[in-house]
Amino acid sequence: MLLGLALLYVGAVLFLNGLWLLEHIGDKEIGVINIFVGVLTFLVACYSAFGPDADAASIKAAALTLLFSFTYLWVALNRYNGADGRGLGWFSLFVSITVLPIALQTLLGAQSVWDVWFGLCWAAWSVLWFMFFLLLAMRKPIAKATGYMTSLQGVLTGWLPGFLLLNGVLG
Repeated sequence: MLLGLALLYVGAVLFLNGLWLLEHIGDKEIGVINIFVGVLTFLVACYSAFGPDADAASIKAAALTLLFSFTYLWVALNRYNGADGRGLGWFSLFVSITVLPIALQTLLGAQSVWDVWFGLCWAAWSVLWFMFFLLLAMRKPIAKATGYMTSLQGVLTGWLPGFLLLNGVLG
């Protein structure tokens, strides 16, 4: 259930961050959802890593969840401190490279439709974080494409699977 909770709000923040990149939401306002989801996923990760049922798998899940948490918190901080985002861009490259083998592991070990979907989500997130690297660190003019991709992934890799998990349809 914690995965469903986290993914539902990951979907919201990605969708809204996409709208922000498309200039439909202001810089200071977008920080609110990023702080909320950053803190929420941080708490989910802490419970997964240190809670009563913590094991190697839940600690790995926590480590991967923290990649999302710190991304959202960094986005929020940059909206308030005026940073240019290059550091976040380089962090995004680190994350993109880190989650690519997770996508492959998940797909190669897939035993259900959910496993395949989740593996494809990891692959999609790797691409998205790479786009953030290109946009922020390399200064490529891909804000519009990144905005559309971010919003689309918010729905397909966050909101939809989160909603389905919370309603017992997946998982």
